[in-house]
Amino acid sequence: MQRKLLVVDDEMSIRELFQSAFSDAGYEVYLAENAEQALQILKEYNINLIFLDLRLFGMNGIELCRQIKKNNPISIIYAVTGWSGLFEIEECREAGFDDYFTKPLSLDLLFRAVEEAFSKLNRWKKVFPVSE
Repeated sequence: MQRKLLVVDDEMSIRELFQSAFSDAGYEVYLAENAEQALQILKEYNINLIFLDLRLFGMNGIELCRQIKKNNPISIIYAVTGWSGLFEIEECREAGFDDYFTKPLSLDLLFRAVEEAFSKLNRWKKVFPVSE
């Protein structure tokens, strides 16, 4: 399975952090600053691991997560926010998020989450083959 991930965040510094850290570790990293860009990338590429900022201009992360899960239920989607009091974890879980990370982000924690996600996706692929 290809190790692709999508990061959707309106903060350039967050996108650059993911790009730098995960590209250097051998991952293929796609970046979007809003929901519309994210949906376009997901139409073009098969990406099953996604980090979504909850506060985006236009469609917010909650609605984007619901839309992605509807079209690709196998996706593993992580919420990222600097406003942990604004969106409750319950709402994130209901929308389909698999986990929740607050800014400032810990790279060690993110790397563990990404490895666990790809391990899970690889197990799922053995049971339910998905296209690359």
